[in-house]
Amino acid sequence: MENSLINPDIAPVPCEKRTWSALHFFSLWVGMAVCIPTYMLASSLIDGGMNWSQAILTVLLGNSIVLIPMILNGHVGVKYGIPYPVFARASFGIRGSNIAAMLRAIVACGWFGIQTWIGGAAIYSAVLVLWPEAANLPTVLPEFIGVGLVPFLCFLLFWLINLYFIWKGTESIKWLETACAPFLILCGLALLGWAIMKADGLGPILSSPSRFETSDAFWAFFVPGLTGMVGFWATLSLNITDFTRYAANQKSQVVGQALGLPTTMTLFAFIGVVVTSATVILYGEAIWDPVLLVRRFDSPMIVLVSMFAVLIATLSTNVAANVVGPANDFSNLSPSRISFKQGGYITGLIGILMMPWKLVKDPSGYIFTWLIGYSALLGPIGGILLVDYYLVRRCELSVNDLYRRGGAYWYRNGINWRAVVAFLLGVLPNLPGFLTQVKVLDLSNYPLLISFYHYAWFIGFFLAGVSYYLFSLIERTEAEGETETEEVTV
Repeated sequence: MENSLINPDIAPVPCEKRTWSALHFFSLWVGMAVCIPTYMLASSLIDGGMNWSQAILTVLLGNSIVLIPMILNGHVGVKYGIPYPVFARASFGIRGSNIAAMLRAIVACGWFGIQTWIGGAAIYSAVLVLWPEAANLPTVLPEFIGVGLVPFLCFLLFWLINLYFIWKGTESIKWLETACAPFLILCGLALLGWAIMKADGLGPILSSPSRFETSDAFWAFFVPGLTGMVGFWATLSLNITDFTRYAANQKSQVVGQALGLPTTMTLFAFIGVVVTSATVILYGEAIWDPVLLVRRFDSPMIVLVSMFAVLIATLSTNVAANVVGPANDFSNLSPSRISFKQGGYITGLIGILMMPWKLVKDPSGYIFTWLIGYSALLGPIGGILLVDYYLVRRCELSVNDLYRRGGAYWYRNGINWRAVVAFLLGVLPNLPGFLTQVKVLDLSNYPLLISFYHYAWFIGFFLAGVSYYLFSLIERTEAEGETETEEVTV
């Protein structure tokens, strides 16, 4: 192993430190899944025309699908104790792994900023309860920033709280997730009970029929909606090894994830639907954002307690889902210079520079631009990782070669061009639809090209995986042919 390719944070976890049980992984998923975006997940589907049961089943199906690569990728973490960027070295090469790592890291930085802004909004709501005049303070920040001073300071405060857990390290994140899980489940059920009691039932949204007039119209919306649901955790399906490397055994990660991911996501999305349905009766309008809903409560104490619950939910999601992965990814760029903590600080800085309040300003593009857009990039990477590990290498890796130049994973100058080409082939079919979605090009006259984008994660995953496998077979055949030629010559 070379010092320039390893540090204590991305080195294999020793067996004595692999202590996470199924309960820890279940708690991890409760902590990550219980958050504002999950609460609002079904809203985009219902606004698009689905009834509540169609929306909830779409959420359940999407998370059940993404659970499969989550568990499959998690296997390598348990077996070898390595994080995601080191795992990517096997298929992309020692240097090429940075392509896969940085694509995942930039997406996480965007999510980190969004979640931090949501947490800051909760603090701002609490400030308004204690100091109502704060809403009338003048905006002294430059106009291009586009946000008021007090909301921005609240954002920075929550940002610093996140950085504290980065500074404390991975064990503090494990403690946070385990401690918060029972509290978050209790808060969710309490909110559900409040909504049912106040609305004298489940409310009008749950009795509203689907607005799709034909089955074709339903399927045209369902497919991209399902892709968006898969894309929601497409990031974690890649870097789940960052957590499973601490698992006591394979059963712990499989059982913990299977019980924690689809169940919690579906339950909390259902709570969001029921509570929003109750707001139609109570306030005459559908209020999907729980932060805005809590501001309607009359009791200042209830508002403060509710905002604390939002803060805990957002914090537990952010530090696990949006810090651990990119921190390791940035460390992989230069292990001898960038530690896990420094990688986490880089994540936090980029999260501010991306101005997340602008990312969430237009919720209309949440599924079709944000979730599907990055799933088009991450799906191909997932396909390549799984094909390489299970079909090409049969779950066998040389750990020493993952940390040295000139070994089995050095390929050509540190990059496996087969993986790079397979990745590009996986992304290419989705590019026309994405460019049309973000209004860079108008390809509406080519509906077939645009339609590929609705299947972005699935197309990218399978096309890149199949391409990589074929490239590997060709290379193996050529290598065997060269060996036979040498034997004949001798």
